[in-house]
Amino acid sequence: MSFVTPTLVAVLPVVHLMLGLLLTVWTLCFLVRIVLTWYPQVDLRVGLWPLVAIPTEPLLASTRRLIAPIGGVDVTPVIWLGLISLVRELLVGQQGLLSQLLIRSSMVG
Repeated sequence: MSFVTPTLVAVLPVVHLMLGLLLTVWTLCFLVRIVLTWYPQVDLRVGLWPLVAIPTEPLLASTRRLIAPIGGVDVTPVIWLGLISLVRELLVGQQGLLSQLLIRSSMVG
């Protein structure tokens, strides 16, 4: 583990926490968007809905150009939920890359 420098060891817990929180919030936003696909009459520009729409809409809009609705249902939030869950598990999950680096750096230091 020659690439684990003292600076990396000092920054790694903060990066791990912030990335985990960011991916968790993003996951929750996509879960809300999945539920909102059942209610197409909801205006995402009013109330608290922009808090969910702003971080998710750029990804959903670009994905909608590639994947058409199936049976009239927008499936792009489900796709992004799966991708973000995968990335979260690979990076900050129990066996994730950053989690393993954090464990190993605490053993070394």
